[in-house]
Amino acid sequence: MKTVKGPGLFLSQFITSQPPFNSLAGLAEWAAGLGYRALQIPCHQPAIFDLEQAAVSQTYCDDVRGVLADSGLEISELSTHLEGQLIAVNPVFDSAFDNFAPATLRGDPARRTEWAMTTLRRAAAASERLGLRAHATFSGSLAWPWFYPWPPHNAALFAEAFAELARRWLPLLDVFDQHGVDLCYEIHPGEDLHDGVTFERFLAEVNHHPRCNILFDPSHLHLQHIDYLQFIDHYHSRIKAFHVKDAEYQINGRSGVYGGYQPWLTRAGRFRSPGDGQIDFGGIFSKLAQYDYDGWAVLEWECCLKGGETGAREGAAFIQRHIIPVADRAFDDFAASGENRPSVRQQLGLDRDA
Repeated sequence: MKTVKGPGLFLSQFITSQPPFNSLAGLAEWAAGLGYRALQIPCHQPAIFDLEQAAVSQTYCDDVRGVLADSGLEISELSTHLEGQLIAVNPVFDSAFDNFAPATLRGDPARRTEWAMTTLRRAAAASERLGLRAHATFSGSLAWPWFYPWPPHNAALFAEAFAELARRWLPLLDVFDQHGVDLCYEIHPGEDLHDGVTFERFLAEVNHHPRCNILFDPSHLHLQHIDYLQFIDHYHSRIKAFHVKDAEYQINGRSGVYGGYQPWLTRAGRFRSPGDGQIDFGGIFSKLAQYDYDGWAVLEWECCLKGGETGAREGAAFIQRHIIPVADRAFDDFAASGENRPSVRQQLGLDRDA
């Protein structure tokens, strides 16, 4: 068995214009002081991490690793969640997602998509230069406006949507394979890959590509009423990244899983800091240990009540408490008997009449 690595911290929710949160060195020193051992770094903040340089310059990548090493940290993964979203955007969401791209590309979906694909290729190259094994992203969404079957289910529409999604991603999966990096899609409502069934459908469309993998975040499964422990049983061989994020679902008589267009604070399902929600993290870490997951456990802080710095401080200790240092031998080895054939036959009573 293998031991989960951690704790790691996803930086996106903590980057601001004020020190120490406005530089990689400042963020690293702050995170290390809270007990983190790794950072998951987004690729859309050039002041923190310059992806264009990282894709072509080993010196730059070595310098980035050195900045983190000075604080006793390493990189868990790079993240292109925003850029991955732009690989596939239904026109309904064009204006909503336009701000994820450079200003010069806004209003031009074709150029925006090509820019996103170029960014993913750079992320693959940068990940290899940084010595990383996994990369975090979103799948994008062409079919999401029809996630609920009204108008009635249109099989041809979904077939075309997933075929097109695969057409766009398959060349990128090949690029990540060339660089020896797993591409991990966060299974997330709002994305076409939002549960096990949709991941399986996409996986089939990309011919079960070995680099097509999962970023496991139990909060998004819990709020859909999916058994997130069974999800690990089903897909453990494809889980290559892990976000530690808690959630709670409070059944009531006014709203449900769709949220009622309410803010997070008043929804039936809402995100919480680790330990404040309903997720069984003891069960999750046990399952991951059972299936030899040896990637990082990375806090993604999103909470409708608790402040971010408090959530980050508590989250490091929470993850550390849940990591299971796996056993190197069975607990009952002391009572093991011989395994040679004569001894085995004797135990079975097979030579008594010889």
